[in-house]
Amino acid sequence: MLKAVILIGGPQKGTRFRPLSFEVPKPLFPVAGVPMLQHHIEACVKVPNMKEILLIGFYQPNEELTRFLFNAQQEFKISIRYLQEYAALGTGGGIYHFRDQIVSGCPEAFFVLNADVCSAFPLTEMLSFQKEHGEPNSFVILGTTANRKQSMNYGCIVENEETNEVLHYVEKPSTFVSDIINCGIYLFNPEIFQHIGTVFQKNQQDMLLEEPTNGWHRAEAIRLEQDIFTALAGQGKLFVYKTLSFWSQIKSAGSAIYASRLYLNQYHATHPERLALNKEAGPKINGKIPNIDPTAMVRVYPIWLGPNVSVGTGVTIGAGVRVRESIILHGANLQDHCCVLNSIVGWDSTIGKWARVEGTPSDPNPNDPYAKIDSETLFRDGKLTPSITILGCNVTIPSEVIILNSIVLPHKDLNRSFKNQIIL
Repeated sequence: MLKAVILIGGPQKGTRFRPLSFEVPKPLFPVAGVPMLQHHIEACVKVPNMKEILLIGFYQPNEELTRFLFNAQQEFKISIRYLQEYAALGTGGGIYHFRDQIVSGCPEAFFVLNADVCSAFPLTEMLSFQKEHGEPNSFVILGTTANRKQSMNYGCIVENEETNEVLHYVEKPSTFVSDIINCGIYLFNPEIFQHIGTVFQKNQQDMLLEEPTNGWHRAEAIRLEQDIFTALAGQGKLFVYKTLSFWSQIKSAGSAIYASRLYLNQYHATHPERLALNKEAGPKINGKIPNIDPTAMVRVYPIWLGPNVSVGTGVTIGAGVRVRESIILHGANLQDHCCVLNSIVGWDSTIGKWARVEGTPSDPNPNDPYAKIDSETLFRDGKLTPSITILGCNVTIPSEVIILNSIVLPHKDLNRSFKNQIIL
């Protein structure tokens, strides 16, 4: 019997996803036409003998999360439960706090997946790898290759090339350590809780010697990467399975558009029924885009969609509209002849006739096969870093204006063009 744990974080996290995370928890933001978390769940249910999926985070239970869990259980016919932390306990503290729930039913192993990663999720391959390479009670990290410079933004793994054992682990080193990086997807067995428990007891002892404080000094706040993997490396317990398939983090809204493209490319093999097709009486589809929801009103005039466009429920698209590399969320209204490029159009927002909403893509270097998306800083040299344009919920863009590389917070009625601005 197997289980899976998905770490979904909480509202204090995902600040780089604002203003979109004001309206919906980041793990439920649609990527390639379905909530981000659904890709993880679909991968988990494909693993033989998977009995339960647990979501761990510190979001307050809300209507969106409850509805998503109910619908997912109905669709996938598997137990999916949300376990709420009392505070942010870190990647190790959360699973340790709920260890009784995880080990109930005596699973022989369980997966731990971070919610903010986009991947092909080679979980069955990780299971086979564990049986071939390690003892039954060994642990497996999913790894991939990054270029030398970008590897320092991730957890770096030094491996024994013959056995794939992790010899050394450093989280975000200041100098180059290895080009193999941690993907945030793990295969554990219940023995991991003994190692986390050792760190917990040490934290308790340290707290007795110090003034009581919050944050990382709370005894239960434990990080798998710094506190567990660093100690386990070189002890014959920790192994790395390197994947050659796609992987990316989803830290910012710009990375959500890139992740959408990666998943759409995968749909061709895994979910061809989710891809929209050109029809004689429909819009001109260029490249891969998810099916357009039946509730969306798309005029039967020349309309060009794609590549990499997601159209939500209840969207209205007028004649002559061009949309590329963008996510159009529920209820948006794209009026005749407007143009949307490299942008996210928020819920119930309106773009006027002949208006242009455009951003700068934050894609990795296409000439480097190991390049990853750079961790975007909002400002560089005192100026807003050019990135995708984001319109928050219920924003109105008037006709014949240009919004370029800007972030517009919810409920704004603009009356002119903006460039490289955050409109509060």
